[in-house]
Amino acid sequence: MARLLALMFLALSAGLAHAADIRGEEVTYTDNGTTLKGYLAYDASATGPRPGVLVIHEWWGHNEHARHQARRLAELGYTALAVDMYGDGQTADHPQDAGRFAGAIRQNRELMMQRFQAADAFLRSRSEADDSKVAAIGYCFGGSVVLEMARSGADLLGVASFHGALATQSPAQAGQVNSRVLVLHGNDDPMVPPEQVAAFKEEMTAAGVDFHFVGYDGATHSFTNPAADEAARKFNMPVGYNADADRESWAELERFLAETFAR
Repeated sequence: MARLLALMFLALSAGLAHAADIRGEEVTYTDNGTTLKGYLAYDASATGPRPGVLVIHEWWGHNEHARHQARRLAELGYTALAVDMYGDGQTADHPQDAGRFAGAIRQNRELMMQRFQAADAFLRSRSEADDSKVAAIGYCFGGSVVLEMARSGADLLGVASFHGALATQSPAQAGQVNSRVLVLHGNDDPMVPPEQVAAFKEEMTAAGVDFHFVGYDGATHSFTNPAADEAARKFNMPVGYNADADRESWAELERFLAETFAR
């Protein structure tokens, strides 16, 4: 009995010794003189570099939603950087400001790519991240950003868009996209209508992209963000949280990243 208890204690001690130690670190990096304020999440108990994931925020800016998703990725064993696309960690409290911030990036593809590449370079420079294994995920505005990066031929193993816009002025070209692509979409999202979905699928198919599209019935824009319900009430916006779609889309992401980084 004593031997059995000793073995149990050793097993428990080993489990505790390898328990995750998730850290969140405020970080800064720059793009052409603009200070960008990100948030790096990783497991401090892990040894060696881990696959890296860039997390691009909604149009509200680099807020707690993006940071929360970065911590969840760290819990899965990845090193995640919640990116600042607007500069100086700017966030918006009103849709007018959010639209202005997002529009300045969307309408300037070169600036979008510069901001993304600055974050990408920073993540790859970290000892916690494997610079040969990097993917990117994005939410709403961020979803459209990661899809544009894939279309541009960015050196990413995979990109995943959650309730992001799918239209583009720079369609994917055959042989140009290096990333696997995952799109997680709310089928009741009025901001991304069915014709935009159909055009996106046609674009990806014509370019020979390795893509997977999942639509969730009953889900609208921002279905992963619990704060969306308050935004809907306060600003009369067609957004809303959907717990089922949130859970199922995260499970899809887990599978996607596991498959992508195993290649």
